[in-house]
Amino acid sequence: QVQLVESGGGLVQPGGSLRLSCAASGSIISINTMGWYRQAPGKQREMVATIVSSGNINYAESVKGRFTISRDNAKNTVYLQMNSLKPEDTAVYYCSALVKINIVRANNYWGQGTQVTVSS
Repeated sequence: QVQLVESGGGLVQPGGSLRLSCAASGSIISINTMGWYRQAPGKQREMVATIVSSGNINYAESVKGRFTISRDNAKNTVYLQMNSLKPEDTAVYYCSALVKINIVRANNYWGQGTQVTVSS
């Protein structure tokens, strides 16, 4: 089994910053893609940022220039640095990881989610 544990959410004022972390543990051979997604009340879950083990990065247009995704492969951990936060960034943020669990199989796992609230 593989577990993803997120941390770093909270309440912040508009213009503020937060840093999210997500650590993967368990039966891991390697991790290909790690990413962050978010879901606001009444809306569908959307991709925020993804990073492949090779370093290739993809951002949603709405966060480009404000958010930075990074990962520490040795620690199986992905980070999301969020700057210049806006009220519309308020959502539950979920970590995702595509994990190779044996020679022939890879599964996608999700964290439990962490609440980010941007409000004055």
